Amino acid sequence: MQSAGIHKLFLQDSYGHLEYAVERVEHCLNQLSDEQIWWRPSENQNSIGNLVLHVCGNVSQWILSGVGGLSDTRDRPSEFSERGPLEHSLLALKLQESLTAVHQVLETVDETRLLESRVVQGFQTTGLGAITHSVTHFTGHMQEIICLTRMQLRADYQFKWQPETESQST
Repeated sequence: MQSAGIHKLFLQDSYGHLEYAVERVEHCLNQLSDEQIWWRPSENQNSIGNLVLHVCGNVSQWILSGVGGLSDTRDRPSEFSERGPLEHSLLALKLQESLTAVHQVLETVDETRLLESRVVQGFQTTGLGAITHSVTHFTGHMQEIICLTRMQLRADYQFKWQPETESQST
């Protein structure tokens, strides 16, 4: 495979992982009340609402600004200080807007921009590193959101995916 093909595949796969994570987070939001979205297991832990704001801020800073060259307008402290309740529809909209903006940036990224050195949030990285950081960061918080959702809903939690064949169960 040529390197141009690899770079495009990396961008497509990265976007696909973000798209998957957004779907899972939205699935959780749709099962919860606004109060549950802003519930915290303890005062020193984040709510699902805070985590949604946080992952949107992260992709904005690391991908849109760090890779795409857009202005860095992130206010990281406000992602954690918000106590809501912002309606779940507003949070879902923020997720979708972030995903759309990431798609637009990734469509324009060439191999040179992926390899260029840059500083994002005070860290030295490359375009590849910035995208990888943001995707893994988002999917980690997706798992945390799923866990917080399951903690609250217990047996009422509805899984997004169920095995359809025996081979998918193994």
